Amino acid sequence: KPEYKEMLKTKADLLKKYSSIRVRIEGNCDERGTQEYNLALGERRARASYEYLVTLGVNPSQLEMISYGKENPAVQGNNEASWSKNRRDDFRVVAH
Repeated sequence: KPEYKEMLKTKADLLKKYSSIRVRIEGNCDERGTQEYNLALGERRARASYEYLVTLGVNPSQLEMISYGKENPAVQGNNEASWSKNRRDDFRVVAH
């Protein structure tokens, strides 16, 4: 999605400007699918963001990844509106 790439570009610019910041990319999924499937999907989601940030010039040592699968929903609900909000990456500053 173009808006997602623009958001990642903004994050990349900040990380390059403030090279002491370390960020954890947390891959999340909606509730559908098995635990194993969602952990793998969350990993792929986080890795895609990680790799894109690196291609934009972010130092890989500033980044770490984890998958939470479906364990940390942003919202509750059993409909597409809820599911789409739960399919996401969260970015947490872990050091600065």
